[in-house]
Amino acid sequence: MTSAEPSLAQKEDLIEDAATVVAVAEHASLKHHLLGPSLTKAGQDTVDQQKVSEIIYNASKGSKFFNNEEVKDKNLTHKIERILARKAQLEKVDLASDLRRAEECIAELELTRDLTQTVVHVDCDAFYAAVEELDRPELKHVPMAVGKGVLTTCNYHARKFGCRSGMAGFVAMKLCPQLICLPLNFEKYTAKAQEVRAIFATYDPRFESASMDEAYLNITEYCEDNDMDPEDAVTQLRNEVAEKAKITVSAGIGPNGKIAKICSNKNKPNGQFRVPNDRATVLAFMRDLPTRKVNGVGRVFERELDAIGVKTCGDIYSQRAYLSKLFGEKAFHFLINCYLGLGRTKVQPAEEHERKSVGTESTFREMSDKQELRNKLRWIAEELEKDLARTQFKGRTLVLKIKLHTYEVLTRQVIPPKAVQSADDLYTYALPMFTKLEKEIPVMRLRLMGLRVTHLFSLKKSGIDFFGMAKRTSSTDSDISLKRKAMAMDDDGAEWEVWPDEEFEEAARQERQDEMNEIESLSQETFEDANRRRKHGKEILPNPKIEEQLPKEEFWDCPICSRPVAAIDKEFNDHIDYCLSKQTIKEAVKSTPSMSAKGPRTADAKKRRLFFGS
Repeated sequence: MTSAEPSLAQKEDLIEDAATVVAVAEHASLKHHLLGPSLTKAGQDTVDQQKVSEIIYNASKGSKFFNNEEVKDKNLTHKIERILARKAQLEKVDLASDLRRAEECIAELELTRDLTQTVVHVDCDAFYAAVEELDRPELKHVPMAVGKGVLTTCNYHARKFGCRSGMAGFVAMKLCPQLICLPLNFEKYTAKAQEVRAIFATYDPRFESASMDEAYLNITEYCEDNDMDPEDAVTQLRNEVAEKAKITVSAGIGPNGKIAKICSNKNKPNGQFRVPNDRATVLAFMRDLPTRKVNGVGRVFERELDAIGVKTCGDIYSQRAYLSKLFGEKAFHFLINCYLGLGRTKVQPAEEHERKSVGTESTFREMSDKQELRNKLRWIAEELEKDLARTQFKGRTLVLKIKLHTYEVLTRQVIPPKAVQSADDLYTYALPMFTKLEKEIPVMRLRLMGLRVTHLFSLKKSGIDFFGMAKRTSSTDSDISLKRKAMAMDDDGAEWEVWPDEEFEEAARQERQDEMNEIESLSQETFEDANRRRKHGKEILPNPKIEEQLPKEEFWDCPICSRPVAAIDKEFNDHIDYCLSKQTIKEAVKSTPSMSAKGPRTADAKKRRLFFGS
């Protein structure tokens, strides 16, 4: 018995259902993407993320921001399709040489493992919110956030509703209608941060600020000097911050900075977690760790890795032969380091890190008037001049950045005939780039404009060389150092490059910053506040100096040589014994019959006279 032919209405329903299924599939990744870069923040574990993503999706649907995110999501989907197609091709060829090279790389990197150091990553808990709660204690027990248009911080009560940093204020209010939002007060946060930093300096004077509310410390020496276990030392540090600064911090302890950073998010808020300095323990810890938990793996890279079957750091090993072919050498070395749990152990003040660029950008309401845009460009050049003067740099490359009303970002760059710093030069060399963009885009409407200089030339006074002349660094040396590469040699003598983790960490930070910039479009935040917030956090403050209150040292004069000696009985007596023995020898030498004036002076006698001054 044959089934009846479906009616026209049934066919239309089937087509509509199929279209719905396709649309749902297409937007599944977009909904996850719209959750933002702060999805891994502490306090989100019990949140129904699917519900949150639906609210964000529906709240932003139809906006220019949404349309731009949709385009980016589709582009990423196409990119992943190309990656998978490339992987399918590679699976058909012999990758024995790639596999061997990967194994050699793993062996080489394993030799660099350093388990002698103890690195700590300390992160203030919901810092801005915690500082505000000091002035308004009643907010400790209710959902609250800092940031009127874009949330910069939420307390842990608000996070239970799905609110998080980088979220538009009106979206957060849909998730938590009772949310209380306070305006930003950077002066207050900076003052509190300095209190906390002063405590860090007592444990490691050369601690490294990662931002206003987090830092890396190497406490190896502190633990040795004070005969303390690392966990006890960190507990003491956290208690000291709570007692003196009245806020809580969480900490991660590990053999390197990468692991310490991951650990600091384990027991938030007001907790700590340690991975011992043991190779087997480190490998086991990294094996089951989701790749997104690693600083440097953002949403885009996470999705690309997930597509080829790399969900955890342990999965990296099974795909080791494909990584360089699919993602390039930088990603290959970064991922192998993640698999091995390797990271830097050197911690140094942030101001000692080589700065790669200095820039200023401004968000504003949609602007299309040519003269207004030129005035804005001039203003940005003047702001950049101030930043360059303060940081004492000139730049050899000038970069112009604009964001169209469609949220598409365009950049152009030029190499001026001289290093630039003044507003006049910055504007002069930026204007032709801007004018060319105007010709390429006849009706240009902008929401953001920025200038940045790279390949920096320091104006700080250098040291004095052996001949009393100021040392000079050639432009070639400077350009090479800007690349921050470490070079190694393989067995055949060919050079291959080991790229530092900092590049991927910076990319992840930039992704979070871009998200904050774009989400402003959905908010009621004033552009003045947005610009202030964007510049905030880029300033590197020198580590506070520890003022040791040393007792005034007392000295006694030696009755024999008249030299000052520390007023310590044993040292003073030892010194007198030495002087007396020396005096006795001198007297013995004097009593020895002298040589004839015409006789030759022996080498021994000459040495004695030189030594004793006779």
